[in-house]
Amino acid sequence: MHSINHTLMSVFFTAWGYQLTYLEFLAFVTSVVGVAYGIFGPRITWPWWNISSLLYAGLFFEQKYYASAVLQFVFVAGGIWGWFGWGPKGAKPAKLSLKRNIYWMIGYLIAWFSLYPFLLHIGAAASLTDAFGFVGSCIAQVLMCLERYEAWPLWFVVDGVYAYQFWHGKSYLTSMLYFIFVALAIGGWRRWLRIANREKSAV
Repeated sequence: MHSINHTLMSVFFTAWGYQLTYLEFLAFVTSVVGVAYGIFGPRITWPWWNISSLLYAGLFFEQKYYASAVLQFVFVAGGIWGWFGWGPKGAKPAKLSLKRNIYWMIGYLIAWFSLYPFLLHIGAAASLTDAFGFVGSCIAQVLMCLERYEAWPLWFVVDGVYAYQFWHGKSYLTSMLYFIFVALAIGGWRRWLRIANREKSAV
């Protein structure tokens, strides 16, 4: 196990002074594949999501992004839920009611400002943005498993915040990954909204 960890943390290559490890590179590739699949809604997105989450858990613990590291295990649990919840035919996007949207937003704000002081207390890096991203990602993951299109605009916001956080923390490839996620979230947002509207009109 120690040798595997040592290999993953070894430098894959260095560019402009930035040392990219095998771990970050593999996490990057599997994440892009998983999220790209998610736009189109096949169930195969979830195994890719889980592999990337486990890889990023190790990376984020190394970088002291504790909330982001713990979040990866939430993603793994969501991946298992999503695999069985979506079924063989994949996602069938639908929309939340206005009332439920408001409930989710209130819960988001309460949880964010509750988690922030705890992360600050334990010395986590980027406590404010990490708390924002943790809570937002948990909610977006649940909405993905429930096949609600509102997951995508929330991913758009959360991924934008993470892109800033990791760039500021000099994890440049991970920051670029979240910029890619922002673009993919726009694609998922548009596609899932179109399908949800079509299903609603059919009913």
